[in-house]
Amino acid sequence: MPQVSRPHDADSKVGMQSWGDLLAEARRLLSGSGASDTPEVDARRIVEAASGSSPAEFERVLGARATTLTAARFFSMLERRCAGEPLQYVVGAWGFRSLDLMVDHRVLIPRPETEVVAGWAVDEVQRLWHGAGRDHQVTVVDLGTGSGAIGLSVAVECPQARVFATDVSADALAVARANLAGLGRAAARVSLHEGDWFDALPAALRGAVDVVVSNPPYIGTGEELPPVVADWEPSVALWSGPAGHEAVEQVIGGASQWLRPGGSLVMEVASHRARETAHMVAETGFAEVRVEHDLSGLERVVIGRLP
Repeated sequence: MPQVSRPHDADSKVGMQSWGDLLAEARRLLSGSGASDTPEVDARRIVEAASGSSPAEFERVLGARATTLTAARFFSMLERRCAGEPLQYVVGAWGFRSLDLMVDHRVLIPRPETEVVAGWAVDEVQRLWHGAGRDHQVTVVDLGTGSGAIGLSVAVECPQARVFATDVSADALAVARANLAGLGRAAARVSLHEGDWFDALPAALRGAVDVVVSNPPYIGTGEELPPVVADWEPSVALWSGPAGHEAVEQVIGGASQWLRPGGSLVMEVASHRARETAHMVAETGFAEVRVEHDLSGLERVVIGRLP
């Protein structure tokens, strides 16, 4: 890994460096680090985050000089990325559908396949709302919310939804709470609950939930993950147990008890176990069970509806 060397005389050297100079330095070091497959993209994102510029402002900021504080932040971020830390954690925020989410090592990195899951949950909310009449509020439960990506997206995109988001990790809920604080008016329709799956929910919701959506852990103990995932992301959100479907079974079993008749289960699953998971959902009493694909064409989402 190439050494990231910061200026020793910050006041004299940093004041001579433009963001364009620092961008070139980031590209050079990231290209030689082996930590990034996309050094151009990573370098740009680090400069944007360190300089406080938006993507639209990026070109204009390149001729400006970095201050001592912003350059120090830049070099710290660059060092972390060259050491292999995921870019999303380094910059501290990541886009998910219409949201800009705070993310760090306490939560999973929001991924495109999970955006697809959120989209199917939105579709189910809208279907149930139209079917029940427009004065009906749709009750949504997001199990294992992590950063809040799915639940907060549903709240923003579905004004008719009331969202209950749960997580067993107090650290993850702290991140979700920070993201909830920046949600605007939709935040009034979201509540966060700490606990193990359905145990975290108010008892009055049993049998009254319209949509359960979840991205549970679905990696088996003996399965391998890339180091950038296994070494950095929270293990409690990745590993399910020896077979890989332990958490999935808990979500399916609980959903059959907490959903109202006609309610929907939307779940992200391991692509190589999608058909097996769909069979579990059908055996638990769900009808109209189907498997949907992610943006890469992999079987990634299982959807079932109670009769």
